[in-house]
Amino acid sequence: MNQGKELKDLNLLDRFLFNETMEDKEFLEKVLGIILEKDIELEYTPQTEKEIRRSVWNRQIKLDVWAMDTEGNIHNTEAQKQNTGNLPKRSRNYQGMIDSRLLPPGEVDFGKMNDVFIILIMPFDLFGKGLYRYTFRMKCEEAADVALMDGATRIFLNTRGTNPEGVSRELIEMLRYFEKTTDERAQASGSETIRWMHERIRSIKSSEEVGIKFMNAWEEKILDRQEARAEGLEEGRTKGQMEEREQGIRKMIELCQELAMTQEATASKVAAKYQLEQKDINIYMEQYWND
Repeated sequence: MNQGKELKDLNLLDRFLFNETMEDKEFLEKVLGIILEKDIELEYTPQTEKEIRRSVWNRQIKLDVWAMDTEGNIHNTEAQKQNTGNLPKRSRNYQGMIDSRLLPPGEVDFGKMNDVFIILIMPFDLFGKGLYRYTFRMKCEEAADVALMDGATRIFLNTRGTNPEGVSRELIEMLRYFEKTTDERAQASGSETIRWMHERIRSIKSSEEVGIKFMNAWEEKILDRQEARAEGLEEGRTKGQMEEREQGIRKMIELCQELAMTQEATASKVAAKYQLEQKDINIYMEQYWND
């Protein structure tokens, strides 16, 4: 079976390794600390593939890595390898879905809402300015020095930045390491934190338990694709049957019209020919029969 990359060849931007690694509370604390340039202490173990929806009939989303720090701030960290063309609005959707779950029903004090950080890490420059980090917070267009202060922050990180302005050398090295998670990249880094991260990743990649989990995840993906393909084929088959039936009904109507003019047709003959229910035939016969 061709399963693409092996576990040992995965980079941190690959979803499986990203989620597996970020489940480590200390690892995510260090990643967030480098991104936000301050010490981060998480309150709980991070949750990967966290499902959120407003109600049972609304569209659900899955957050790659969700975590809350000891100050009550919510952090959602995502790895996005493909530029789907909708990442800004996707981040808006993430923001809205997270916000909708922050207050209990009936709570009217919106000041109790947690601050939220949406962080997307990408191997491409979404905004074309060569920056490694693009940080967005709401500001007034008429007065640039007036900030909305609504507690919402969205950060887009570009592993292929060219302009180091405004970011630390450690962040640049970490982003490059995310894209190429190799011994060489870790050894070339001047960051002890990144070298510490690499030791953790080496341990994950050599774990037999994680290896089995990776194989199972791949097999599940294959099965999901097979099921989707089968559903598509069945849908196409059903659509074809419906079209064939419609064509048959049209032919039957034409036949009814033709035979009705000679007054030689009966409903039973048409029903037998087209294998339709008698009540349906009666409707068409009443419509097209000429007395």
